[in-house]
Order: sequence, then structure tokens, then C-alpha cells
Amino acid sequence: MPKDLIVKDEDVSKVAKALASGTRWKILKLLKVEALDVSRIAEKIGQTEANISAQIKIMENANLIETYYEPGVHGVRKVCRPAIDRIILTTD
Repeated sequence: MPKDLIVKDEDVSKVAKALASGTRWKILKLLKVEALDVSRIAEKIGQTEANISAQIKIMENANLIETYYEPGVHGVRKVCRPAIDRIILTTD
């Protein structure tokens, strides 16, 4: 069963902002295939880890992705995965 994000009036602009970036679309496409850490996302997209971290935070705040931490070779790594399968906009 798909995980839905039901977006009501007050949250539409936050979700729209999160979806309005080409970089964030690329991240979502990558995460649909597999969960990735910030370093791997940055490597695949060709951007800095700092920029990817900022993009991830915007998507987290819009409830589009979820993150968790795992031990890495040099400390911990932040792993990202989609939180939803589809978005439903409603005026209810």
C-alpha cells in the first residue's frame, strides 16, 4: 500500500517549495531507487555535501523524505529515503 502525504491548505506552500527545485527532484529520483547517505547523493549529483544537506533539510521539513543515522568509516553518516509514495492535495 502506498504511503500518502496528505497536504492541507496551510502546508501547500511548504511542499510546493520543496518540489520546486531541480536538485531536490534529482535527489528524490535517486532515493526512489535506494536509500543513500548525504555523501553519496552529493557524489552522484555533483554538488557539495553542504548543499545536499541543505536540500535534504528542506525536504525533511516538508515530510517528503526521512533520515536516520548509521555508523560510517569515519563517524556517522546520515542516510536518506523517501517518506512517501505520493502526494495528495486537499482543501478539507
